[in-house]
Amino acid sequence: MKLIIAIVKPFKLDEVREALTSLGVEGMTVSEVKGYGRQKGHTEIYRGAEYAVHFLPKIKVEIGVDDALVERVIETLCAVAKTGQIGDGKVFVLPIEQAVRIRTGETDAAAL
Repeated sequence: MKLIIAIVKPFKLDEVREALTSLGVEGMTVSEVKGYGRQKGHTEIYRGAEYAVHFLPKIKVEIGVDDALVERVIETLCAVAKTGQIGDGKVFVLPIEQAVRIRTGETDAAAL
């Protein structure tokens, strides 16, 4: 089992959700986050004053998946979230040692 964490642009969330659901991903956790990568933010003009935006709004999607589905999920995330512009995001994959569904007590892959 793996935990896949994807950081994507906010307007891509619905497309990401639909694409992952079509793959058979049954659930995900979504958080609004802020951060920056190589672009280091940008400057904006508001009411005639220029100011720096150091942390850009992003969406963090966390998905627990069985090992057999990992590569397809990564490929789908990269294809759907890509705009070709700087700041498209990242995908991280971490091992999950154990998972338990609280309601039923199911464990590991059955709990996902």
